[in-house]
Amino acid sequence: MKKDRFIVWRQDASIQARAQEGSAAPPRMDAADAPVPLSQMTLKVESLDRRELPDLLQERGVQMAAPSIPMRLIRPVSRAEADASATGPTWGVQAVKADTSPQNGKGVTVAILDTGIDPEHPAFAGVNLVRRDFTLAEGDADGGMDAEGHGTHCAGTVFGRDVDGQRIGVAPGVQRALIGRVLGADGSGSSEGIARALAWAVQEGAHVVSMSLGMDFPGLVAELIKRGLPAELATSQALLDYRANLGLFGALAAYARSYGGDATPTLLIAAAGNESRRQQNPDWEVGVAPPATSDGFISVAAVGLGSGNKPDAGLTVAPFSNTGATLSGPGVNVTSAKLGGGLVAYSGTSMATPHVAGVAALWFQSLINSGDLTRNTVETALKGSATRGPLGAGVDKLDVGLGLVQAPQ
Repeated sequence: MKKDRFIVWRQDASIQARAQEGSAAPPRMDAADAPVPLSQMTLKVESLDRRELPDLLQERGVQMAAPSIPMRLIRPVSRAEADASATGPTWGVQAVKADTSPQNGKGVTVAILDTGIDPEHPAFAGVNLVRRDFTLAEGDADGGMDAEGHGTHCAGTVFGRDVDGQRIGVAPGVQRALIGRVLGADGSGSSEGIARALAWAVQEGAHVVSMSLGMDFPGLVAELIKRGLPAELATSQALLDYRANLGLFGALAAYARSYGGDATPTLLIAAAGNESRRQQNPDWEVGVAPPATSDGFISVAAVGLGSGNKPDAGLTVAPFSNTGATLSGPGVNVTSAKLGGGLVAYSGTSMATPHVAGVAALWFQSLINSGDLTRNTVETALKGSATRGPLGAGVDKLDVGLGLVQAPQ
């Protein structure tokens, strides 16, 4: 049988060795035994025959293992030229009230796990961009160059500086950003690369992690069929692999919660997905797509300007936005940084997610300054800021979650 790449969550080998030198063996990670502290866990990628998996899971210190599966960019549903005559804050920055907030994100570290970044873009002048390419087997410490444009656009919304008289960034005071390139120029990647990037971001002290990507279930089924499995068996195996990866991302979220403790808590924010088709039929809604559905993630839906074209009233749910998200952000006709320079407007839950990540950075700064920062206080502040007030009449609450996030005032 062909060997597959498995993401293995196990106790650090050096800690195991020290434990074995003592009188007690290192504990197993199961319900019957005391768990290994998550700070002692490491992520490894191993090539395994699937028949070896039961024995692996019996090894001491191993918490879980999941096969590496395809991941994909949550592509924008539309792209348009930015209004060259526009000045001042974008409608999204206004809608979340970042333009009137006393906070700007200074002192907060944000991670963008996406297609990389254009480091030469004026929107990122003065930002310490810590870049790493996780599309490679070992990770290029000087990588993270964007060849697609999506990551550059998302980063611009989170912390971009003003470009041509427009404020595009929700938190333009962010001085340090972790850029993990987890998707290639064609928008494809793997759960292996994203898991490694997520663990890296947490270890590097990210307060906020923004992810506008999802699991490629159809691609996984197609790959298994290509290997010779009948369609029914391929679908069944893909479902098992899909569930294992949901568990893996849930474990990584628990790692993020515990690694920095209350001193450096981490919020994981992910796009809900663009698969709904309300413009064709109001009932054609799809639930939040993974990994945003994993335990410990904050999922984000997209809203757009209504007929009044005002950012503070009459906002509508984007017809493509998946339902059942935790929070909402501006996600239609969002102007931000364009690969190679200038500005471009995209639409998608990918665009809503960095708005929420930027607002989260502002709340982190506010709570750091007040001396009241814990994971509970920052998550409560972010969720508590959400409002349905700017939304138009008849908006389904399930489609927008708690509502549109608001910056601290």
